[in-house]
Amino acid sequence: MNKGLHLIIGFLMLFTGFIASAQTNGNNSGSQPSTITDSTKKAQKQQAEMNNQFDFIDLGNLLFQPKKGKRQETGAIKSRKMHISGPLPAAGYTLQTGFAALLTANASFYTNENANISSILTSFTYTIRNQIILPIQTNIYTKGNKYNVVVDWRYLLFPSYTYGLGGYSTLNDGYLVDYSCIRLHQAVLRELAEDMYAGVGYNLDYYWNIQELNPPANKVSDFENYGFNKTEVASGFTFNFLYDTRKNSINPDGGNFVNVIYRPNLTVFGNTASWRSAIVDLRTYMKFPHNSKNILALWNYDWLTVNGKAPFLMLPNTGGDPYSNTGRGYIQGRYRGANMVYLEGEYRFGITHNGLLGGVIFANAESFTEQSTNTFETIAPGCGVGLRVKFNKFSNTNVALDYGFGLNGSSGIFVNLGEVF
Repeated sequence: MNKGLHLIIGFLMLFTGFIASAQTNGNNSGSQPSTITDSTKKAQKQQAEMNNQFDFIDLGNLLFQPKKGKRQETGAIKSRKMHISGPLPAAGYTLQTGFAALLTANASFYTNENANISSILTSFTYTIRNQIILPIQTNIYTKGNKYNVVVDWRYLLFPSYTYGLGGYSTLNDGYLVDYSCIRLHQAVLRELAEDMYAGVGYNLDYYWNIQELNPPANKVSDFENYGFNKTEVASGFTFNFLYDTRKNSINPDGGNFVNVIYRPNLTVFGNTASWRSAIVDLRTYMKFPHNSKNILALWNYDWLTVNGKAPFLMLPNTGGDPYSNTGRGYIQGRYRGANMVYLEGEYRFGITHNGLLGGVIFANAESFTEQSTNTFETIAPGCGVGLRVKFNKFSNTNVALDYGFGLNGSSGIFVNLGEVF
C-alpha cells in the first residue's frame, strides 16, 4: 500500500519479484534438433540483464552474508509458486499521517505461464495521529488472462485535515475531520481482445462517527454548507473498461494504460440521493531517448461527478486516488471539489550502471471546480525530484523517495514501494 501508505521506508520489507529466465521450445519430431524461438532468446537476454544488475537485497547479502554473492535466477520465467513476504515491520511518513509504524505483507504469483502477474497486498498501519489503516488489495489474472479480478477492501480510522472546497483555500483554512470508514470495492473484468477488458463491479463506501474536531471559529465551514452528516454512504455497481499493454505494472518500461470506471449510485442501492461519478485514468510510457533505458511517463487522472451530489468525504480530492499518489507536493485532501482534472509528467533515468540507483524529475498540475460556479478557475502546480533504489531486480521494484513542492510553501517527502504511476 501506498500503495496503502504514501510513504513506505520499507527497507525491512522483502517485496518478492518474479523469477525470470529462459525457456527453450524443442521440436517434437524426435530426430530434429531443438530450436530456440525469438521469444526465448528475448527472455534469455532479459534474464541475463537482470542477473547483471545489483539491488538492495544483493547489497544486504554483500554486507551480512558475503559468501552468498550476487543473486542469480535460473528458474522458469513464470513460476506458479506463490512468493510471500511478511508480515514484516516498516516505518513510514506522510504529510497527512505523520510518522507511522506498520506491518506489511504481500504475495506475488502467476496463475498460468500465459497470464500476467497477480498480486495480493495487505498491511496494518498505526500513526502518531491515532490513525489506523488496514487494506487488502488484490489484482488477479486467470489462465490466459481471460479474467481480471480486482479487489480493494479497507478499514480506516482516519482523523485528517480538510481545507474546504475549490482552489481558493489556503493552508490556514485546514482543520481536522475525524471518521471511521469501510471501503469494499471489487470488480470482475473479462478479456475482449488482447490487453482489453470490460466488466462489472460493486462499490460500497460507508463512513460513520464523522466529526469536525476544530472547525473555523465564527463561520460556517464548507463541509457544513455542503451538507454535514455524521454518516455518509455510497453504494453502486460499477462499469469498467481496461486497456493495458504494460508488461510490468510495478515499473513500466513502455506501453499504455487506459482505465474508465462509471459508477451510478442510485437510491435503490441504499444512497440517500442518486448521484453518478466517472474516473478516467490514462497513462503512457516511452523510452527517451529512444535507444536508452530512460523513461518519459505521462499521467492524466480525471475524477468527475457526472450528476447529482456526492457525499463530502467522497468528493474528488488531492491524493484521493486508490494509491494516494496524485498531487505530490501537497498534503492529502488539500484540494476538493465536484470535479478534478490532473496531469503529471515524470522523467526516469539511471544513475549507476548496475541499476542500483536511479533518479526522477516530475511536475504535476491539478484543478478542481468551484462549488458556486461549477467551473475550473484555478490550477495548483507541483514539482520535485526523486531518488530510486532498486529493491528487487527480478520484479524491477524500486523504493521511490521523492521531495515535492507546491504553492504557498507546501512541500514534503513522498515515498512508494514501486513507481508512483
